[in-house]
Amino acid sequence: MYFKVAALNIKKSYKDYAIYFLTLILAICIFYSFNTIDSQKALFDMKSSTANYIDKLIETMSTISMFVSVVLGSLILYANNFLIKRRKKELGIYMTLGMGKRKISRILVTETFIVGIISLISGLILGMGISQVLSTFILKLFDASMNEYRFIVSISAIGKTILCFGIMFLLVMIFNVFVISKYKIIDLLAADKKTENMKFKNPSVYLISFVLSAASLTFAYKTFLEIDFYLWDSIIIPALALFILGTVLFFFSLSGIILYMVNNNKKACFKGLNIFIVKQIYSKVNTNFISMSVICLMLFIAIISLTTGIGLKKGYEAGSVNLAPFDASVILYTNDEINSVEEALNKINFKKSENEKYAIYNEYVPGIALRDLFRTEDKAFDMLFGASFVKISDYNKILKLKGEKEINLNKNEVLILSNLNKIVGPINKKLQNSNKVKIKGEEFTVKNHEVIRGNLEDFNVETNECTIVINDEFLSDCKVSKSVLNVMYTDKNREENNEKYDKLQKDYRAGEYESLNLPIIGAYTKDWIYSKEKRASTGALFIRLYLGAVLLITSMAILALKQLSEASDSMERYRALKKIGVNRNMINKTIFIQTLIYFSLPMILALIHSIVGITVVNKEINSYGQIDIRFSALITALIFVVVYIAYFYITYTSYRDIVKKIFKEKERIIKL
Repeated sequence: MYFKVAALNIKKSYKDYAIYFLTLILAICIFYSFNTIDSQKALFDMKSSTANYIDKLIETMSTISMFVSVVLGSLILYANNFLIKRRKKELGIYMTLGMGKRKISRILVTETFIVGIISLISGLILGMGISQVLSTFILKLFDASMNEYRFIVSISAIGKTILCFGIMFLLVMIFNVFVISKYKIIDLLAADKKTENMKFKNPSVYLISFVLSAASLTFAYKTFLEIDFYLWDSIIIPALALFILGTVLFFFSLSGIILYMVNNNKKACFKGLNIFIVKQIYSKVNTNFISMSVICLMLFIAIISLTTGIGLKKGYEAGSVNLAPFDASVILYTNDEINSVEEALNKINFKKSENEKYAIYNEYVPGIALRDLFRTEDKAFDMLFGASFVKISDYNKILKLKGEKEINLNKNEVLILSNLNKIVGPINKKLQNSNKVKIKGEEFTVKNHEVIRGNLEDFNVETNECTIVINDEFLSDCKVSKSVLNVMYTDKNREENNEKYDKLQKDYRAGEYESLNLPIIGAYTKDWIYSKEKRASTGALFIRLYLGAVLLITSMAILALKQLSEASDSMERYRALKKIGVNRNMINKTIFIQTLIYFSLPMILALIHSIVGITVVNKEINSYGQIDIRFSALITALIFVVVYIAYFYITYTSYRDIVKKIFKEKERIIKL
């Protein structure tokens, strides 16, 4: 019997269940899709290095999925609570007819079970299709082979999804039983007649809150824009706390200030239904300012996640060119016994190939601070090592190996090289004012008008903070700190050549050369660096897409449910408007304006937060490499706006349909 009643209730209330179903199906689809990459056959065709990275990515995804489960679980409980509120009068009628709370609870539990089964099946079916597209996209990003690719259903992902959402639905059932046990018949029957008692606080409370909000956000923005995040600063935590506090105070104070301004402007107050619209927005201020703050912060995180994911991938892969200008490099950090990379390679019997071209250069660190070199107090030079020096003869060997034109330096001339964007700007500014530098009391002329960019060897980060290329005589008495062998392949047999240098790196890390007392030595190939950058950027993009999609869906669903819940709670107010002669078009206009304001406020503040956040991230990233994420930020913002407009329209039409029942009641009365 309970199953039949529950099924009929779902069928009868399918419009009420529509958003709940949509929320569940999208949540299940996203959860399943992003947990299936380990089951795609094509992934096993990858190279071992990429396959190992996929294993690590899967572990990371499992950890993130725990957080996602909490977010989606909270969303489902919230959506279920909206559904219960919509059906209070129906539940009250059940009690009036003599049905006990236990029986009503059984019906709701059965409904939850049916909804859960339908949602799971629908979400998994949709997820199976989406997961194939997503997996193909990931394989393409990893440059993996698509040989023998076929459609595969992930049993492990299905099990994980069923377990996760099964627990969620169990919690929903327990929640429903608990809620029903607390309800009284009179509260249920009069639910649609209750209105929240608006207690307008002293206007000064809202004004002070707004000023505090502006001050908190201004301080947080200024702090984030000025500090260096690669150094831990004690002010970061207070700034973050003020950032959150400022967001909460903004939404708390805004509706009160608007209501106060409208009340004191009689012309605006009595124009159309302005006062009704403002009071509709204000009426839920005691609960809505918290939820709107949370939505705003979720949107901010979603925008930052997607923007940095797309931008970092594009930037890091483009920056790989600067990281690896050669096909391979062997780097030796010298000691008292061995000060030449060639000597070290001979000691381990490393064989050079005839199909490779070589160039060796040495680096010297005579202990000259960058501040003294450029005579500056700029904070950009804090926490940096001193300048490195390279002989012009060695630098010309590097240029020749790269196929570039050699450079001649006079005795009093130098070249300045750097890859660290943090100081490139200040150095270029110095060079515009004066091209003279003092080194050990002797004045030199900088031959290049701007800093020369690029690594001098292959390495997985941009290591060239500041290098001075100078005449050989100046460094004749200096000790070598680093010796580098750069290599260019002359044939197409890259894999075999790469394997030789990869083996050198692995053998050193495995301790194969400990008995030889070698100093620190490392070997890096261009292909390894490119692959590493691609794997890291793709993994970061994948994770950010996951979090961004979940947070975007969650925030939109909460906004929609909150608005539709408002529609249910405000039926008596709309009936009152109808009684005083307000027509349907005017009511639809008030609904449109309310929904627009409700949807716009968190989005606008989230976009403002994101502009600051993207500026900070862009600045910090550019301290280490030439990466600009502003274009991807613009694309992400446009996508968000388009999605928001679509979701706003669906919410507005649903709200309008709920209120439309008032006019249908009137039409039925007229017919009778």
